[in-house]
Amino acid sequence: MINKRGMWFLTLFSLILVLSVYYITMPSELLMTTNNAKNETKETKTVSATTDEESESAELVALRVESEEQMLDEINELKTVLTSAKSSTDEKNKAFEKMQELNQNRGTEESIEAKIKSEHKLKAFVKINGSDVSVVVDSTKHDTSLANKIMRTVQGEFDKHVSVSVKFQK
Repeated sequence: MINKRGMWFLTLFSLILVLSVYYITMPSELLMTTNNAKNETKETKTVSATTDEESESAELVALRVESEEQMLDEINELKTVLTSAKSSTDEKNKAFEKMQELNQNRGTEESIEAKIKSEHKLKAFVKINGSDVSVVVDSTKHDTSLANKIMRTVQGEFDKHVSVSVKFQK
């Protein structure tokens, strides 16, 4: 039987392992994009006129930053559950599994964004929420055939059927 000290060690070690894998696999482009978004936001406030291209990419960056903040908030809540002495083993297991699911979803979102960029030559933001996938595409062309192609591309990344919505952002 594992004593309390051993259980704490295993729990914290697992948490550290998951977080280190997350930060190692996080693309450095995303970190730079986040920093650039903060700088662009500051510059946008000081400069009143910006081109359409800059504001479009800033909108996608803002969506990414908001998504990352939500994910970090969820991870912090899950960390609290994992490190709480009042949490049961079952609650800790569920929190750990939820953290793994969040990390897996983030990786899938990034791979879908890369696939849309390579196949359709479009910048996109992808958000997975359960079996719903929402895609925001940075494009002036609002074409249903393009939306259908993007939906097929996204559906190809999943084994089961998911609900895909595509929004064109201009």
